[in-house]
Amino acid sequence: MGTFVIEGGHQLKGEITPQGAKNEALQILCAVLLTPEEVTIENIPDIIDVNKLIQLLINFGVKVTQLGPSSYRFQADEVNLDYLHSDQFKVDGRGLRGSIMLVGPLLARFGKGSIPRPGGDKIGRRRLDTHFEGLIKLGAAFNYDKDDHFYSVEAKQLQGTDMLLDEASVTGTANIVMAAVLAKGTTTIYNAACEPYLQQLCAMLNRMGAKISGVGSNLLTIEGVDELGGTTHRILPDMVEIGSWIGLAAMTQSELTIKDVRWEFLGQIPAVFRKLGLTIEKKGDDIYVPAHTNGYEIQNYIDGSILTVADAPWPGFTPDLLSIVLVVATQARGSVLIHQKMFESRLFFVDKLIDMGAKIILCDPHRASIIGHDFKSQLKAATLTSPDIRAGISLLIAALSADGTSTIHNIEQIDRGYERIVERLQAIGAKIQRL
Repeated sequence: MGTFVIEGGHQLKGEITPQGAKNEALQILCAVLLTPEEVTIENIPDIIDVNKLIQLLINFGVKVTQLGPSSYRFQADEVNLDYLHSDQFKVDGRGLRGSIMLVGPLLARFGKGSIPRPGGDKIGRRRLDTHFEGLIKLGAAFNYDKDDHFYSVEAKQLQGTDMLLDEASVTGTANIVMAAVLAKGTTTIYNAACEPYLQQLCAMLNRMGAKISGVGSNLLTIEGVDELGGTTHRILPDMVEIGSWIGLAAMTQSELTIKDVRWEFLGQIPAVFRKLGLTIEKKGDDIYVPAHTNGYEIQNYIDGSILTVADAPWPGFTPDLLSIVLVVATQARGSVLIHQKMFESRLFFVDKLIDMGAKIILCDPHRASIIGHDFKSQLKAATLTSPDIRAGISLLIAALSADGTSTIHNIEQIDRGYERIVERLQAIGAKIQRL
């Protein structure tokens, strides 16, 4: 188990470029199974979760060629379906939640798909019903082996249909879309997720020959086609990492420029940080955050009541950044209520921040009230353990702002979502080492 040692309390300065989006990469990589032709993907982040999925594709017999540091070519012209039934697949598939999105492409192209119950962050219940209910509506026969916790679907030919999703699941929508593009007839998906990463997947599939309309809305219409061809696709910068670096700049009172962020896909992120009192400037396609040497003040609502920041499906605020917002609020002037609606275990890391001196009341598993220090006192260094990706980066930001030297264990959780984080932070002046 790896450890970070962080000497906090130092101002940072410089430029940082966000990696490719983790959540988009997991969808896009699964889509290469839909065609026997070559697919080139650029801006792939070098992180544990993505590398695990690439290895899964290799195990399936997909030909993978690395063209550069973040560019790969994939060709799934000789897929080995026997791997689906192997004991090794049951082990490999459990190690990555994103592996669930292999099922739709495999079912659509080869008539069957299987997956062991996948892992991922321990942030609360993350059910798979939306995925399989959608595939069943397309005509798949479903089976669940309770002893092995193994899901399987089969269909000779998927049939287009109309469906209303019970939740706007991003991965569920992606899985169903990837199955429906090769189904016979027309499929409509209402209450579909419409996150930028899902829009990117649909745009890539359309370039491959799919016929998807309504992209960016919650009503997708998909006319099935017989086959898909190859394409080249570039992954968006990771909006969660962009939000992380905004939070880092605020907490360390640093002047940072975040490069090439694709502003048009950031949604509510700049507005929410501005409500916390941060100055965020648009310079071309960059974000410039000046050093907040005089602190920052949380805005109240126009009637004077305390601000609430809550997550919601796109175009609402992403739940992956609520942990960052919470940490940023610990040094603000004023108070804010954080309402994490989607995952009931995601706020449990706040006890570590309380140990560091933050003023936080955990109201229940979904809500936390934060009273900011206004930099009148620093957080104190501590020995910490990263419980998941987003809580891990939040604790890292807290440690970089704290007085003294902190250690963070179980940093593999952070490595799952952030590439070369030590080197990139050191380049802007952070005092951090990996043991």
